Amino acid sequence: MTIKEGLKVSERFDPATLKRVVIKVGSSSIIQPDGPVRLGFLGKLATTIAELHGRGVQIVLVSSGAIALGRKRLGMEKKPVHIEDKQACAAAGQMELMSLYQNMLSTLSMQTGQVLLTRDDLEDRRRYLNARETLKRLLELGVLPIINENDSVSVDEIQFGDNDELSALVAGLVDADLLVLLTNVDGLFDANPKDNPDAKLIECIDCSADEYFDNADNRETDLGKGGMRSKLAAAQICRGFGIPCVIARSKGSILEKALNGESVGTYVQPLECHVGSRDRWLSKAAAVQGSLSLDPGAVEALTKNGKSLLPKGIVAVDGDFKRGAVLSITDDHGKEIGRGVARYNSRDLQRIMGKYAVEIESILGYTFGDCVVRQDDLALTH
Repeated sequence: MTIKEGLKVSERFDPATLKRVVIKVGSSSIIQPDGPVRLGFLGKLATTIAELHGRGVQIVLVSSGAIALGRKRLGMEKKPVHIEDKQACAAAGQMELMSLYQNMLSTLSMQTGQVLLTRDDLEDRRRYLNARETLKRLLELGVLPIINENDSVSVDEIQFGDNDELSALVAGLVDADLLVLLTNVDGLFDANPKDNPDAKLIECIDCSADEYFDNADNRETDLGKGGMRSKLAAAQICRGFGIPCVIARSKGSILEKALNGESVGTYVQPLECHVGSRDRWLSKAAAVQGSLSLDPGAVEALTKNGKSLLPKGIVAVDGDFKRGAVLSITDDHGKEIGRGVARYNSRDLQRIMGKYAVEIESILGYTFGDCVVRQDDLALTH
């Protein structure tokens, strides 16, 4: 593995260009393992947010901690395992979590607003746009949106898994210029520093993070469930969106240094691309309801020539889905090359796959056009 040296301030990003930043705070940053709330850290976080707000930088805060605070409030000694206990802790702890933020930020003349989301809220296109407009309006009004997963009603089937993924999707949702993931470690190391005292901090990742996943610890703590691997996955999402990401320890002036582009934590460099809101939704947030496997010619037409998907290039259809469903589009080896919106349902696609576009109407008795997925309804995998 190659260890990347830390980038200079000017090489990370220009702090003057930051207009909107998403900051994610984990449970271990909010509450100590033995129970006390980290009031010093939260006070420093509130001050930094207020200073940024005063400079015209819009901040969105994604905060864990409701279950950990609720568990303490309800007198549960052990981390809850059953879903109903988690939901009860979340309901009790969310009030305390928001109270902490509101009390600290109100003394700094800042308004806060609570936004609770589930995966369903972002998978559905209409609800995704509703969430986007709500957050946009809150920011326009000078309100700090504080986002958490709606754990009091979430079940395993609709959970994000952790707030790292949620924060990356929110960064795409609000067109952020930077995502900062604050955690209880200094960043990503080339080995687990708990087991290897010679482990070195990886200061910059300027390529796909796939090679780093094996070295990333994903063990849950007694307070939270997002390990370093989930943070790398979140950073990968942002990388594909064209949004830079910093993974750093929640202590001292680390956040200010990260926002100034200084070499702290692990910096994940984004791809040099602009990904629109619809493509971000298609590629990472939308619920996938089926898949299409393509021959090499069709793969090349989509990925290199920017073409729409014609039925002739489809070799397999998987799933039972309706017209308008979001599909995973793969090559003939099963590797995903993108996601797109189907113009025909699964039964019709079974009948027209491998056929020429001019044959569609004679086979089905009607047509929605020559293509199965239009180029502007397709988000390619970077």
